[in-house]
Amino acid sequence: MPPLMAVKMQNSKQGVLSLRAAEPVRRMNRDFQIRFTAILLALLTTAAVVYAGYNFQAENQFQVPDDGVWWVEHQGRLTADRVESGGAGTRAGIKVGDQLTAIDQHAVNTTAARTRELYRVGAWSKTTYSLVRKSVPVDVVLIPVPAERSQYNWLRLIGLIYLGIGLYVLLRRWTAPGSTQFYIFCLVSFISYTFHYTGKFNGFDWTIYWGNVVAGLLQAALFLHFVLTFPERHWFVRRHRWVIFAIYVPGLLLLSVHILAVWFLKATEVLRWNLDRLEMGCQALFFVAAAGVLLYNYRRASTPILRQQLKWVTRGTILAITPFTLFYVVPYLTGTLPTAAMKISVLSLGILPLTFGYAIFRYRLMDVDLIFKRGMVYTLAAGAIAGAYFAVVAGVAELVHLQIPSSGPLGLVLAIVVTALLFDPVRKWIQGRIDQVFYRTGYDYRKTLIEFGRELSSETDLDKMLSAVVDRLSRTLLVDRMAVFVSDGETSQQFVVAKSFGMTQTSGLDLSFLGTPRPEDAVGHLFFDNTHQVPREAVNAQQAIAKLDLNYYIPCRAQKHTIAVLGLGKTVEGDFLTSEDVELLETLAGYLGIAVQNARLYASLQQKVAEYERLKDFNENIVESINVGVLAVDLADRIESWNSQMEVMYALPRWQALTRSLGDVFPPAFVEEFYRVRRNPGIHNLYKFRLGTPTGESRVVNVAIAPLVTKDFSVIGRLIIMDDITERVELEAQLSQADKLSSIGLLAAGVAHEVNTPLAVISSYAQMLSKQVQGDPQKGALLEKITRQTFRASEIVNNLLNFSRTSGTEFTAIDINKIISDTLALLEHQFKVTKIKVQDERTSQIPLITGNAGRLQQVFLNLFLNAKDAMSKGGTLRITTTNGDSVGVMVSDTGSGIAQEHIHRIYDPFFTTKTAPREGQARGTGLGLSVTYGIIQEHAGKIRVESRSGEGTTFYLDFPLTKKAVNV
Repeated sequence: MPPLMAVKMQNSKQGVLSLRAAEPVRRMNRDFQIRFTAILLALLTTAAVVYAGYNFQAENQFQVPDDGVWWVEHQGRLTADRVESGGAGTRAGIKVGDQLTAIDQHAVNTTAARTRELYRVGAWSKTTYSLVRKSVPVDVVLIPVPAERSQYNWLRLIGLIYLGIGLYVLLRRWTAPGSTQFYIFCLVSFISYTFHYTGKFNGFDWTIYWGNVVAGLLQAALFLHFVLTFPERHWFVRRHRWVIFAIYVPGLLLLSVHILAVWFLKATEVLRWNLDRLEMGCQALFFVAAAGVLLYNYRRASTPILRQQLKWVTRGTILAITPFTLFYVVPYLTGTLPTAAMKISVLSLGILPLTFGYAIFRYRLMDVDLIFKRGMVYTLAAGAIAGAYFAVVAGVAELVHLQIPSSGPLGLVLAIVVTALLFDPVRKWIQGRIDQVFYRTGYDYRKTLIEFGRELSSETDLDKMLSAVVDRLSRTLLVDRMAVFVSDGETSQQFVVAKSFGMTQTSGLDLSFLGTPRPEDAVGHLFFDNTHQVPREAVNAQQAIAKLDLNYYIPCRAQKHTIAVLGLGKTVEGDFLTSEDVELLETLAGYLGIAVQNARLYASLQQKVAEYERLKDFNENIVESINVGVLAVDLADRIESWNSQMEVMYALPRWQALTRSLGDVFPPAFVEEFYRVRRNPGIHNLYKFRLGTPTGESRVVNVAIAPLVTKDFSVIGRLIIMDDITERVELEAQLSQADKLSSIGLLAAGVAHEVNTPLAVISSYAQMLSKQVQGDPQKGALLEKITRQTFRASEIVNNLLNFSRTSGTEFTAIDINKIISDTLALLEHQFKVTKIKVQDERTSQIPLITGNAGRLQQVFLNLFLNAKDAMSKGGTLRITTTNGDSVGVMVSDTGSGIAQEHIHRIYDPFFTTKTAPREGQARGTGLGLSVTYGIIQEHAGKIRVESRSGEGTTFYLDFPLTKKAVNV
């Protein structure tokens, strides 16, 4: 593959940007364009360097096998067109005209198939080539050798030189005309010389291959485009702008043909070689055309500087292109395969960036006429002063020697020293006067510039800075009035008076004339010799100019935008400012524009810092206030953040957790799970993980482990979020238990309903038998007992049915004693088993209350069952009803009682103290007293409790005698 194929991908974006800069880019913000170009070039450069590095690494790790024969497809077979002298094919006995049919008995009829077989065999491995030589089958043993690729390292060196020179020119002289375009050419050349496909043709190898092809087609076109616009646009291009676009058309067509041939036509070796020759010819033609353009520009250069630049560029280009064209391109086009001498001639193209880099670096740096003229005059004046000085000293010394001959050499020396000391102050005074004549501006304004620069750079407060500027300029230039107008925004053309001196009216003025485009903008300042006669301005502008009475308006620009305007009047003596004064002000205006912009940026940054601080505090407050534990660890698994919820949940203060390793804080089970999931990217969750705390408690948590990333998506640690669901899990278990109890209740109701039928049969037959044995007292008594017990069993079953049946919400007049009796009948057997004595102290005659019998039966059932559970070893259940202003019920037991810290929570849903039930006792659901409290509230009643641990519990219930309707 020819070495000059590389980089169009990036220039297809950047090149079009530079080519079409006349129309759409003109409307773009210049600052945005510069930043966009810089970012794009940085990305493309980084990508090119990374790909080149990986390509170099892959090439060193893999040896490409070569058999030293150029095989071409002919009549469905591979035919040896050329055999390298001294190569592996020659040593194996392969001759020109041999036809290859198989390698190691694997059929081979295309170049791609041969390449795959060679890669399968590898370098330095024996393989058998099955040939047909003049219709006679022949097998030869061939040992492929690694392909010669040493020249690629030299080409990479040339590519690095291109990239280095391009970066140097771009960074040192990025504002110079043509520097960006020159860098793009260097970057394309770098890709062309450093991208070399290995032949594996995997995804990366195809990227390298097409990058090399595109860059080879683009390099010469970019070079021709560059010389047509450097150092100035060629007259032919100015007249025919389509020429620039036409330069890239041949490369685009050749690329399309190349893609079509490779991907769709399955190009043969001969077709590929012919395509390479065609592309090489196009490159050589463009390089020669570029050299011709440079030679034409050199001969027609109008200025010595331009001619001097083009002399180096033209000679360097011809010197670089000539060896490459004569010793590489011409032989290659005539059918010669690249030899070592041909490959060496390519290195001559490295001269191109050297010559152009020098020309661009020196561009517009030779304007020394003014410096030379002033320097010459100053030197002659200084020489004249020095001559006069030494003449006076010599004259005085000679006079002393003539008048006092006896003084000798010592007197002569003393006379010279005394004269030099006495005359030196005079010499310095004269020297200073001459310096002021030649460098009056520098002497007068240098101090102003230094102090002005210090004030601008040291003061970030806009108001104070403008005050210092107005004070310094008014005292330096001795003007009678001045003002500083500042734009409302970064790009706004509306101005306001920010600071003024000697002004009488600065408000209520129409200052729109300051932002109006006008031809005077090219001069650098706006001048009104008579502020009361400005006929070209609008009426409002005329009034504003007259009231301001300022003769000079100097724009202060930054990044092509007018940030502020300096307005100055005449001097205190009534004179206009000199041209040197105006030049100084124009120079200082640029500094002032940047200073104003910097002050605004600093104020904006301060505001943003304050906003960021507020946002940081807000975010920290969110993290601290959230009801889940949040901690962050770095890449070394050290804890960097630990919120307050983690302190509460894990019972470990923040100062003890920070900077410690995760393994030192959490139990091994959690650390093991953390290390298991952190190996895989993404967010991982641990559901219902039991986490042991330092206090010995066990918490059930849902854990989310996510990577902690920055804005550029770099992983800097892990974020761990722990949601304590211990109470939720307990509630779920209690709800499940309640659901089971409900199901058991329904099942019991069904069983009770089925038991009623046999009870009725038993009762009926017992009564029939009782009538038949009336004469037998013994049998009659037994049947009477059976009848009573069946009625009793039927009553119990009916009570159970009534309790389990979904009752309505209607409130009727009911007897509270009957409800208590029905409930006790349900629990009679359980009380006997647990040895609980029921002490019934109910009043027989109590008034009826308004309520729902089913709901109130549930209340007493809950109270009686709680009392039974509290008296696990037996005891006394005392039930009392009273009559007065209301119907009162007291339920008292002699059980274990309720702890004082639990008294205020007994009515909370799902709160229970039966988490560890005793033998024969069910685990509590925490719903009994909560439901009881709700039912009592529905009946407009009251409930209160008195209890002490170990002394029993007493519940007091009060029901009103009359109750208003309640919607339930």
